[in-house]
Amino acid sequence: MIVLTKIFPIASIWRVVVPVLFVATVACQPGNEGMVPNVVIIYADDMGYGDLAVQNPDSKIPTPHLDQLASEGMRFTNAHSSSGICSPSRYALLAGTYHWRRQHGIVGAFGPPFFNDGDITLPQVLQERGYATACIGKWHLGWNWTFTNPPSGKVTQWGREVSFYLPGDVKWDQAVSGGPTDRGFAYYFGDGTINFPPYAWMENDRLLGMPTEVMDIQDIGYETKEGNWEFRPGPKVPGWNPYEVLPTLAKKAVEWIGSQTVDKPFFLYFPLPSPHAPIIPNDEFDGTSQAGAYGDFVYQTDWVVGQVLQAIREKGWEENTIVIFTSDNGPERYAFDRAEKYEHFSMGPLRGLKRDIWEGGHRVPFLIKWPGKVPAGTISDKLVSQIDIMATLADLTQTVLPEGAAPDSYHFLPELSVDPQRLPQREWLIHNTMANRWAVRKGDWLYINDSTGQHSAMPESFSDLRGYVPFATAGLLFNLSADPEQRVNHYEQRPELVESMDRLILEGKAGGYLIKDD
Repeated sequence: MIVLTKIFPIASIWRVVVPVLFVATVACQPGNEGMVPNVVIIYADDMGYGDLAVQNPDSKIPTPHLDQLASEGMRFTNAHSSSGICSPSRYALLAGTYHWRRQHGIVGAFGPPFFNDGDITLPQVLQERGYATACIGKWHLGWNWTFTNPPSGKVTQWGREVSFYLPGDVKWDQAVSGGPTDRGFAYYFGDGTINFPPYAWMENDRLLGMPTEVMDIQDIGYETKEGNWEFRPGPKVPGWNPYEVLPTLAKKAVEWIGSQTVDKPFFLYFPLPSPHAPIIPNDEFDGTSQAGAYGDFVYQTDWVVGQVLQAIREKGWEENTIVIFTSDNGPERYAFDRAEKYEHFSMGPLRGLKRDIWEGGHRVPFLIKWPGKVPAGTISDKLVSQIDIMATLADLTQTVLPEGAAPDSYHFLPELSVDPQRLPQREWLIHNTMANRWAVRKGDWLYINDSTGQHSAMPESFSDLRGYVPFATAGLLFNLSADPEQRVNHYEQRPELVESMDRLILEGKAGGYLIKDD
C-alpha cells in the first residue's frame, strides 16, 4: 500500500514516504507478471512545443518516430519544464523539486555542480532499487574540476572581453567528481555540453582524451548550417568535430541498451544535445524537412529517438519499458526568423520561447509510453511538470522515496497506482526562469507578476506577424483554456483572482522551503 504524508509548512506538497508493493528486485523478463519496468527518458534540448509534428497541424518538420510514440502512448498538451533554460530544468527533473529552490542560472563552462552532495536524485533511488543506471549525452549540471590557476585566456566575444581556461589551467589526468557517477548513474558517456569546453569525450569521471588545443571561436574549422556556433572558448582535444557528437551519442545509447541483461532492470537517461545550437544536422539529413537546417536537425533528433526505440524492441523489452520523451525548454531565438522564412512555428500556437515565462518558454512536448499500462493514442490536458517525473516513476517502479526526496513532485499517472485515491493531484504550478519574474498556473488561469513574460526580445516583424500588442498593466492574467496565445489580459477585471494567484506565488516561495548549500 502507498501511504502519503503531507509535509509542512509547504503548501499542498505531498510525497511518497513508505515502501510500496515489495522491495525485492524482480527480473525484467518478458512475460514475467509483477516485474518492475525498465525506464528510458529521452530529453531533447531547445525543442519547442510546435516542433512535434503530431501537435502542430502546420508543421514543416516530419517527426515520424515521435508521432508513433505518441500514438502508442499518452501525449500531454499541458506539460512544463521547471525553467525556460537548460541546467535548472535538468536539475528539477532529476531531483523532483523546483530549480529556484537552489538557483536560477545555468552552470557555466567549468562551473561547479548544480547538485549538493546531500541531494536525493531519481537515479540514486532507482540504483538502490536494483536498477542498472546510465546517463549518455548532455550533462550540463557541473563537475568539480581541479584547476592549477585561474583562467589565463582572454578573448572578445559578443562585444565584451571574457576570461577562459587554457589547457594548462586545468588538471586533466585525474578523476573529476560531482558529475553523473556521483548522482546515481553507474555509467556516463558524453561531451558534457556541446557548446561549452572542454571539447572532449568523458566516460564515467575521466576524459578520454587530453585537451591540448584551444577552440578558436572565430574559426571553428567547420560551418554551421543555420545560426551561430554559440561555442564558448576553452580547451579541446585535437581534431574535435562537433558533427560527430549526436551520431556518437546515439550509437552509445543503442550499445548500452544492447548490453543490458534480463536479470536486472535498467534506467537510461538520454539527454540529447539537439536541436540546440549549433544547428548541425549530418549531411544525410539535409533537406529532410521544409524548415531549413533546424528542421533537418529536428528530423535527425527524431531519427535518434527511433534508433533507441528500435534497440528496445530488438531486445524484446518493449512491453516492459517506460519511455518518456520531453524537452528542457522552448525553442531558441532563431525560431523567430524560422517562422517568418519557412512558416514553421517552433513554439506552435504559444507565445514566447526559450528564457520566457510566456507559455512558449516552458510548455514542452511530453510523451509517455508503457504498453498495456498507459492507454495508447490518448491525449491529456492535465497540468504536468517534469518535476513530477520522479514521484511518478518511483510509484510505477515500486521504489521507495526516502524522507526529503522529491518534495515538489506529484504522481501524474495516479490511475496506474495501486491506490489512486491516496494520491493528490497537482492543483497549481509555479513558472519561473529569471529571479525577477514569476508566474503561477491554477486551473485555466495563468498569472504573471509583471507586465510581460518576455526575456528574449521579440522582433517587431514577428510581433506584427502574430498581431501581438504590449500590455500596460502591472501584472497579467490569462484564461489559457480560451486564450492559449495569451492575448486577452484579465488583470484589471479580476482583482480578487490576481490577489489569490499572487498569494500562491508567495506561499510557494516563502511559505515552503529553500534548499541551502551544504
